[in-house]
Order: sequence, then C-alpha cells, then structure tokens
Amino acid sequence: MTLAAGDRVQPVQGDPEQAASPSAALVSRPRVESLTGLRWWAAFFVFTHHMGNLAPLPIREFLKLGTSGVTFFFVLSGFVLTWSARPGTSAGTFYRRRFARIVPAHVVALIPALFVFYRFDPPENLFWIKPVSMTAIVLSLFLLNGWSNNPDILYGGNPASWTLSIEAFFYAFFPFLHRVTAKLKLAGALALAAAAIAIAGGYRLTQYNWVDLPTLPPPLLHAVAFVVGVAIAIALRSGWTTRLPAWTGYLAIGIGLVVLTYTFRHPGKVPFGTEISLLQKEILTVLYGVLILVVAARDLRGGRSLLRSKPLVALGQWSYSFYLVHATVLYGIRELHGSSEPVSWLNLTWYAGVGAVSILASWLLYKFVEHPLELKLRGSR
Repeated sequence: MTLAAGDRVQPVQGDPEQAASPSAALVSRPRVESLTGLRWWAAFFVFTHHMGNLAPLPIREFLKLGTSGVTFFFVLSGFVLTWSARPGTSAGTFYRRRFARIVPAHVVALIPALFVFYRFDPPENLFWIKPVSMTAIVLSLFLLNGWSNNPDILYGGNPASWTLSIEAFFYAFFPFLHRVTAKLKLAGALALAAAAIAIAGGYRLTQYNWVDLPTLPPPLLHAVAFVVGVAIAIALRSGWTTRLPAWTGYLAIGIGLVVLTYTFRHPGKVPFGTEISLLQKEILTVLYGVLILVVAARDLRGGRSLLRSKPLVALGQWSYSFYLVHATVLYGIRELHGSSEPVSWLNLTWYAGVGAVSILASWLLYKFVEHPLELKLRGSR
C-alpha cells in the first residue's frame, strides 16, 4: 500500500477471483493489520509538514521531514503488493485492480483542488495558487506529471497526485519484478535491498562529488524505496522473521528523524554531515523498512498492537483519501484566513480544526467514492 495504493494487507480469502484456487490457498498469508493503522500516522506526518504553511509549531524544522511520509508509503507499497501477490493473477487483472484502487478517488479529489490551486489571474501574495495550465492539469489527471522535474508540472493539478504518478510507475513494472523475484529467499532479498540502496546512494554521491550526472525523474529516484519494500516481503514470506520488539522500530525512526533534522541545520557539526544530508532518502528508506519489518513480524507472531484498534484501522483505511484532500482543505482555509499564524504551540488548535475537517472530507470521499467504486470496478461485493 502507499498513499496511493491504500490496501489492507489481507489473506487470499478476500479475493473472490483467487479464493477457490488450490494454488491460491497454498499462499494464503495472515493479516498484517497493524500496517493499516500505521498508514494513518504516515499520512498524518505529511499533514503536519503542510500545516507549517498555515500554523507553524516551534518544532517546524523537525516537521519539515513530514515529507518523508511518502517514502514510508513507497516502501509499504512494495511490501504489500509482494505480500499479497497470488499465483495465477495475470498482469491485466493486476492493472485493473490497481486502476480501481486509485483512480476514482484521484479524479474526484482533483475537481476541488483545481479551484484552490489555480486561477486565471493568480494573486501574487498566495504562493500556492498557479496560473491555469491545461498541460499541467491533463498530465496530473493521467498520472504522468511525476516524470517532470518542473515544479509547475510535478505538482500540477492536485499537488498530491505527484506520488500517484510514481505509484503508477511502480504498478507498471511490478508484475515483471514479481516474476523475476518470485523464487528468491532471504539471501536474495538482502542482496536486492542492498543493491537498490547502493545504486541510489552511489548515484547521489557521484552526482554531488565527482560527475555532473543528469537529474533523474522522481519515479526512478523513489524506486529504491519500493524495491526495499519488495525485499522485506520476500524475506518474511521465505520464513525468516525477527524477534525485535516493535518499539525498536519506533525508536530507530525517531532518533533518525532527529539526527537528520539536526544534520540538515548544522552539517558542519556532524561527522559526514554533508553525506548524511545527501543520503537522507536512502537513510529514511532503511529506517522505515525496519519499522515495517518489526511491526509486520509482531503481527505474524500474534503480538498485541494498538495499531490494530478499530479507530486506527478506520483512519488507515481513509488515509489515501485523507492524503488526497488535506492540502486542498488546508490551503482553502489559508486563503480564507488571509495569512499564516505566528509560530506558537497554540497553533495546535489549528491542527485539531483543520485535521478534523480533513478527516471528515476523507471519510466522505472514502465512503461514497473510493470504496464503492473500487468494489464495482473490481467486480467484488
């Protein structure tokens, strides 16, 4: 799952096209429901980053790393698609299900976003409003905007759609990647993850230090996170697991985010500070991968988890819609409000208010668009 994919990790019995197949029964895997609850916190982290443009908190520098929530979702997408993959599912069926999963909510969420983020004569004091560009809007509609490094194109239409265009790329090559990696075990999974991290990190360091390499489009730059998620699922499905408690994953990502925040602000005070800043995405990919691994392993061995509580699972189910609408809600309120608030802890009241409106909008989008249309297009009850 990702911000775009949004699936609950569930056993094969939930798939009416595969449940009756003997080969499908052999690969039925238990739910890893905590990841559904964890999705909500990743989406909320992205929300806190954007809220800095309306109601900044004293920890606004730390919350700038809320953008890394999309890295978490890219890792999780690779994990979920691999964990849920079933023998005999054709590429065509896979693509149809992915279309049903992300496109209806994306198209509906785009409509109000156009009124918030575009004007024929945009005011100069509202930085998020752009002049109407049919090129940017059409590319966003068809999820092709992610292949441009031009911000007006990349964040065109509904700005959230740039991650969906990256997801669409992942979906395009996943059936072929799964075919190649279907027989890999633990050693192969480790090699796959290590190779992805090494190639991505090597590219960034080479580009900065030695050779002026061309800037790759975002789908290629973020593919490392997806591949690491695939590798984690391969390792777990091969029978390997870890006894590390889930809190070690939370601790690792917490310390990592604090260190990265400090390093970004004071690169000269940290050994290899420049290199750490350059490799921020790769470092976060590893840390989020560890978090997904320990949380999934806990579920697989039957451990207790608050992430499986009904409220968090529900919020996790709505998290894709929440991601699609929260910026539209936030910047619509910002335009009506007229200016951003000064930095203060009192701004937590804004977080509560804007968050509540965004959650309500996401529930409506999920209940009346995302979920029913996905079922209809998939041919599921």
